[in-house]
Amino acid sequence: MDLDVAASIRKRRATKVFDAAHRMPDADLDTILGLARRMPTAFNIQNWRFLVVTDPDLRRQIRAVAWDQPQVTDASALLVLCADIRAWEKAPERYWANADQSVRDFMVGAIDQYYRGREQVQRDEGMRSCGMAAGAIMLLAESMGYATCPMDGFDFAAVGELIRLPSDHEIVMFVAIGKAAAAPYPPGGIMPEKDIIFANRFS
Repeated sequence: MDLDVAASIRKRRATKVFDAAHRMPDADLDTILGLARRMPTAFNIQNWRFLVVTDPDLRRQIRAVAWDQPQVTDASALLVLCADIRAWEKAPERYWANADQSVRDFMVGAIDQYYRGREQVQRDEGMRSCGMAAGAIMLLAESMGYATCPMDGFDFAAVGELIRLPSDHEIVMFVAIGKAAAAPYPPGGIMPEKDIIFANRFS
């Protein structure tokens, strides 16, 4: 599949109104999630978890704690991106299963040294990993002809209860994917380059 990433970036907007009748082929969702699983994570700990919400009743319950936003129920796919905060200590040798033993031993030791006792780092790493995965999901979906909407407008604790979120996981965001039923808001405008891109130091 040839992807025009630049075109996907230019046209991507947060879609609020989806075609509720559209059904995404399983193969398309598999393609999208297959790419997401290949996004970078520090030490290859693969600390994102992608919850695909397919149960219509559960999606209605989630919508009720998400400011009644229609994209929760109407998008073809609703993904809840979560971070496994303790992934670093869960059989870390599996993250380097294909490496030589010496490399595996080194990486497992480095993982432990870097994360143990550093709870803020563990959480921050999960946020970074899920953020990179979310960007990849949206750009690939857009290149495949879908519309997307990243979402954090919901009651995180209430959604956690509904999806039975493990105690060592955190919800990072939703990504809704489907076919647009109405044009998104027009672009708000891009800030000047001088306000965003800097060389070496800020001043």
